[in-house]
Amino acid sequence: MLAALEEFCGSVFWNASYLARPDADLPVCFQQTVLVWVPLGFFWILAPWQLLPMCKSRAKKSSVTKLYIIKQVLATLLMLTAVAELAMAFVEDTEQDPLPAVQYTNPSLYIATWLLVLLIHDARRSCLCRDSGILFCFWTLSLLCGILPFQSLLRRALQAPISDVPRFVLFFVSYGLQLLLFLVSGFSDVAPETKEIRKKNPEVTASFLSSITFEWYTSMVFKGYRKPLEVEDIWELKSKDKTQAIYTVLEKNMKTAVRKAQAELEKRKRKKRRWEGDPDHGNDMSKAQSQDILVLEEKQPKRKKKGDKGDSSPHKDFPRGWLVKTLCKTFWQNLLLSVAFKLVHDGLVFVSPQLLKLLITFVSDEESFAWQGYLYAVLLFLTALIQSLCLQQYFSLCFQLGINVRASLIAAIYKKALTMSSATRKESTVGETVNLMSADAQRFMDMANFVHQLWSSPLQIILSIVFLWGELGPSVLAGIAVMVLLIPINGFLVTKAKTIQVRNMKNKDERMKIMSEILNGIKILKLFAWEPSFEKRVNEIRARELKDLVNFGYLQSISIFVFTCAPFLVSLASFAVYVLVDENNILDAQKAFTAISLFNVLRFPMAMLPLVLSSLVQTNVSTARLERYLGGEDLDTSAIHHNPIAGSAVRFSEATFAWEQDGNAVIRDVTLDIAPGSLVAVVGAVGSGKSSLVSAMLGEMENIKGHINIQGSLAYVPQQAWIQNATLKDNILFGSELNEARYQQVIKACALLPDLELLPAGDQTEIGEKGINLSGGQKQRVSLARAVYSNADIYILDDPLSAVDAHVGKYLFEHVLGPKGLLQKKTRILVTHSISFLPQVDNIVVLVAGAVSEHGSYSTLLANRGAFAQFLNLYSSQEEDASEKNPTAGDEEQGDEDVEPCVEEGPDDVVTSSLKREASIHQREFSRRWEINLSSQRSLLPRSLQDRGLRASQGEPPKKLKGQQLIEKEAVETGKVKFSMYLRYLRAVGLWYSFWIAMGYVGQYIAFVGTNLWLSVWTGDAQRYLNQTYPVEQRDLRIGVFGALGVSQALFLLFATILSAHGAMRASRIMHQQLLSNILRVPMSFFDTTPTGRIVNRFAKDIFTIDETIPMSFRSWLSCFMAIISTLLMISLATPFFTLVIIPLSIFYYFVLRFYVSTSRQLRRLDSVTRSPIYSHFGETVSGLSVIRAYGHQGRFLQQNESTMDINQKSVYSWIVSNRWLAIRLEFVGSLVVFFSALLAVISKGTLEGGIVGLSVSSALNVTQTLNWLVRTSSELETNIVAVERVHEYTKVKNEAPWVTEKRPPRGWPSKGEIQFVDYKVRYRPELELVLQGITCNIGSTEKVGVVGRTGAGKSSLTNCLFRVLEAAGGTIIIDEVDIATIGLHDLRQNLTIIPQDPVLFTGTLRMNLDPFDQYTDEEVWKALELAHLKTYVQDLPEGLLHLVSEGGENLSVGQRQLVCLARALLRKAKILILDEATAAVDLETDHLIQTTIRSEFADCTVLTIAHRLHTIMDSNRVMVLQAGRIVEYDSPEELLKKQSIFSAMAKDAGITNIETTML
Repeated sequence: MLAALEEFCGSVFWNASYLARPDADLPVCFQQTVLVWVPLGFFWILAPWQLLPMCKSRAKKSSVTKLYIIKQVLATLLMLTAVAELAMAFVEDTEQDPLPAVQYTNPSLYIATWLLVLLIHDARRSCLCRDSGILFCFWTLSLLCGILPFQSLLRRALQAPISDVPRFVLFFVSYGLQLLLFLVSGFSDVAPETKEIRKKNPEVTASFLSSITFEWYTSMVFKGYRKPLEVEDIWELKSKDKTQAIYTVLEKNMKTAVRKAQAELEKRKRKKRRWEGDPDHGNDMSKAQSQDILVLEEKQPKRKKKGDKGDSSPHKDFPRGWLVKTLCKTFWQNLLLSVAFKLVHDGLVFVSPQLLKLLITFVSDEESFAWQGYLYAVLLFLTALIQSLCLQQYFSLCFQLGINVRASLIAAIYKKALTMSSATRKESTVGETVNLMSADAQRFMDMANFVHQLWSSPLQIILSIVFLWGELGPSVLAGIAVMVLLIPINGFLVTKAKTIQVRNMKNKDERMKIMSEILNGIKILKLFAWEPSFEKRVNEIRARELKDLVNFGYLQSISIFVFTCAPFLVSLASFAVYVLVDENNILDAQKAFTAISLFNVLRFPMAMLPLVLSSLVQTNVSTARLERYLGGEDLDTSAIHHNPIAGSAVRFSEATFAWEQDGNAVIRDVTLDIAPGSLVAVVGAVGSGKSSLVSAMLGEMENIKGHINIQGSLAYVPQQAWIQNATLKDNILFGSELNEARYQQVIKACALLPDLELLPAGDQTEIGEKGINLSGGQKQRVSLARAVYSNADIYILDDPLSAVDAHVGKYLFEHVLGPKGLLQKKTRILVTHSISFLPQVDNIVVLVAGAVSEHGSYSTLLANRGAFAQFLNLYSSQEEDASEKNPTAGDEEQGDEDVEPCVEEGPDDVVTSSLKREASIHQREFSRRWEINLSSQRSLLPRSLQDRGLRASQGEPPKKLKGQQLIEKEAVETGKVKFSMYLRYLRAVGLWYSFWIAMGYVGQYIAFVGTNLWLSVWTGDAQRYLNQTYPVEQRDLRIGVFGALGVSQALFLLFATILSAHGAMRASRIMHQQLLSNILRVPMSFFDTTPTGRIVNRFAKDIFTIDETIPMSFRSWLSCFMAIISTLLMISLATPFFTLVIIPLSIFYYFVLRFYVSTSRQLRRLDSVTRSPIYSHFGETVSGLSVIRAYGHQGRFLQQNESTMDINQKSVYSWIVSNRWLAIRLEFVGSLVVFFSALLAVISKGTLEGGIVGLSVSSALNVTQTLNWLVRTSSELETNIVAVERVHEYTKVKNEAPWVTEKRPPRGWPSKGEIQFVDYKVRYRPELELVLQGITCNIGSTEKVGVVGRTGAGKSSLTNCLFRVLEAAGGTIIIDEVDIATIGLHDLRQNLTIIPQDPVLFTGTLRMNLDPFDQYTDEEVWKALELAHLKTYVQDLPEGLLHLVSEGGENLSVGQRQLVCLARALLRKAKILILDEATAAVDLETDHLIQTTIRSEFADCTVLTIAHRLHTIMDSNRVMVLQAGRIVEYDSPEELLKKQSIFSAMAKDAGITNIETTML
């Protein structure tokens, strides 16, 4: 072989002596063959694939660019050089002896290669990315290999005149051209056609170099530095990464996998049956048994299923084991690529310690040649560089895999939710399904990031041990034993910490529950002056929480202590054992520092493996949950036929349906024929199956026998309106095209016009989640409008009129549903409770227990005297009081007695007025409840959509919006965090604490540097005692001091962390205390303009951050910072010149950091902002499933989900890339640090000891990771410190007047209860109009006054003024000679009593709700309960007064809650009672009870009643009529009724003509 090669070159191929001299060189033959053929071989193996695009003839080529021309010209020139060389060979050949073969083959090979390059350049024109990675790698390789001939030619030329000038010149020309090509191919070549694509996503067109260094992302980082990024700024995803593309592949794979798994399931089931020896079990018993056996047989322990509610019934088996296979099949390319990158990286990790060893040998060896040192330094740099490129690609792939897995799973869950059968749907609640999306898909995402650690960690551990064994022999086992021993200790600490965490979560939940109650009932707290009691309750819980926090802090410091000791203990154990085992073992620098760098390599996989395994276990649980959900049954709509049958729109044929496959039939043998265009009413008692009949038609139920035939499209109005979180207009259009005329017609018919006037932006008003800012009636009308607008053939209406007032119901029936309504030509199936409309329908179907008992027209059924007649009697008795002339009746279900039938006015105005009333009540409500969703969306929407909508719809500037935009947009902190925030936090910790904590860290790192320097001196002993015996006492001294320094390092750290646990708790306590006491003291107007969610967030998220995240962030930042400083210090100690290198590197580092942090922070925010719409859209979809399916809009919702997902995906993807962008740049800095420390060590070879060099380079090898961490922790700290800012913002809100002032009212005040208003004016907020415009009146002692007025007249403002919830804008209120503005708020509020409009109760005992301060005896409390007619009820409760009231009083009826509020008032028994009347919450009975009690018990008090129903105030002494904030009438009701007054008009509206009729 060698001989052949030598003949081929005509010279020596290899001679080792060439290298054994200071000016080493390689033989010419080696240069001409190996160094030429390696790059060419690489190229020829991989290049042909690059020509594939040429074979696809259809591919259109993009146009020629300047870059392309330059590349082609250069390649052509290269070809010419090769041709010239070949020509020369032929010319020379004729002149003299035959030349060696190599002179012909190499130029010929080159000619072919350059031709191929030209072709590849051309072929790449038909691709989006016109740059070829393979070519780039080829240029790099070729240049690297060319360096050796390059330098040897140069050296020869310098020594002697050049023998072969033409070849010499050609080589340099060709090398230069290759260099140019290399540089040119670093730039991205973008054709003009792809400019647009590039704007959307530059990654697609980026060159190879730009891709591996993430250079294409730089422009985004700059943009993020200049201004906070918005969602619009983020680049689109590549088309293959879009949710739809990924999900399509997954779905295909999933179908086959699930089919197989279901076949397996069948097999398992059959086996069970055979095993039971009961092949065809007819009885249900054995079925249950077989299911039990399935449960027993399930390999997974039962507890995993605790999330499901089916624990009572045995668990159904489900197709399993298919999900992971499917995911692997879908993402196999990504997995393979990342494996390749990871392997390269893992291999290179072990090259560095070996190079370090060689370098130390080099420095210690006097004889070695300088070129070896430089070679090692360059190799160290190159390995570090390639390692970091591979690692970043690997991470990038892993994280992409993570987000793609998450996206495809979420898409799968979403799609499943749309097609799921009702039985499967029952298995999991909406919350659980959203959880599958958020928690379980997230878990898969986290797992995907680290999935390769499963094989990579063991591999790294094994390799490390092998190499260490080579260094230290068996004594390595001592070190490894220490590592293994530390694992259980850590495990123990973790479980301990977990129990504390769990306990703390409970406390936190409890505290948050109370907080949200306080905020929801803040008005009550203020009116009753109960804040101190609740503040005390919160603080008690908080104290428990902080105690746990401190314990957690201690545990954490111990575990940090253990973790810090670990690396040092490991090296101590190994070295001590190594030295003690055998006297001949002397620790020298190579051994010590190679071992230390290998131990450093070991730390990461050792720490990762347990984490990955525990994550794997969790993912396993998630897998089972997802498999059960995604493998569940789909909706089976085979029983719904769509055959054309003349003269029938809907036909039931012996239809029998149940909710579950083997459940009881709910619809029995229904046979019905509904003619097209008819109006059919379905009636029946509660629970007779009316709604089930509707569900059966929609295909939501399991068919048992028979079928239903439906012709035409459906529209469906459910019983509980389902409203989307979108504008009102979008809710009505529901994805259809806008037809303005029809839209207006529908809105008018559905009585929505008055509501639109009241909503802030008309039909462009954003409706909150679940329609939070609409009243029940409005929601129902919007739902109806949606159906009417959809223009379907068949309308299924499930009791749409129950939620609306009676006149509105009548109006809707006339204009929409009835014989003359908009839908008169359509088939309408109306489920109803209201009898008044029955005479007008074509056909009535009476259901009894799920079967049709009779059907026919109204008259026929009445004549039959069957079930229908009974039904009528039952209901009409309740409606007797409705006057004959107007058949509209109040609606029984709701008990809407605020609707008095009215005779005089035409129906239209009544409806309008009643609508306005209904809407405006809700206007007030909605001001308080415009929950967070709006604020969160507002931040996403471009400048308040409201304005645009208004301008568009009325063509006028949005004047209306003054004061309409209640909620200020939440200040999203952007830009740098002020330094003062850090100081504020440290001040809360305590400045002394902070100082000593910092000192502790400094001490730790001084000890750390000491340890390492001592080790380097110790290794110097090997040289010192070269051929002598090593003194024992010297050895013991070395080990002893090494140990002592290491232990002191850990102790300093323990000291610092324990202090910081204390300090952090102190800060948490102070900040929460300030926040809480301030929030309880701010005026009511603050709560009206700030969504509760936002305040709750301060108490939940931000306080949590201050409690747990900030202390951690501060600690890790400090320790990273100190570690970097100490490393740089050690390198500078070894090679002082290194300080010169530090300066430019740190400047570069600082800039990269500054740019990155601002971008990254904003991207994190965008991620969380864009994530919540995914979940809320999903929750919305699940709750509106039947509606979406009925209209057949699944496709549209799927698309909407995909686009919502993509928006989130692109921000997460951008964030991932930004991290990689940073890491590559920082690791480059790290590689440079390694390179310079090695280089300087080589340069100052003679003056250095091996130990010092080992120290400096091994520290440098470790610095890269730490540099990375420093950036991470800095940006984390910056993100988290915002919490301090946000909490601080709310501790600075202006307070209301003090609770108690110097001036106290006299004891027993108010004794008489006289109230005087003197020219009293008030406004809600400074920028708004006056609400009360100067009121003057006197209310005598024990007088009963009723206050009436249309909505918005200022009735409720009056009560707010008495309690000083609103402060006066002018004038005074005097109660018993005391001006109320002069005394403290609590003094005032504790002496007045109010029975509020909406009864608010708090979690806690019943007694706490009546008397939170324990001021009264039990007897008094029972007395109050008795007067409030609650005594018997409370006595029957098992706990009596200690009965626990659930959140918001859910476990009491509305009436009972109102009575509890009455009992509160009775217990207080102040001289002045204000009664803000409940709108419609209370049934007549309760109302009656309350009125009688008030008349008897408060006879000697002054009573002010704010009335919405005139009945209640007809017996008061005087009536005050308010209009637009002024008193217009103030006299006794008798007098007012006689005159033509506003009051008499109102009374007329309410059907009250004379006083007698009103007595209850």
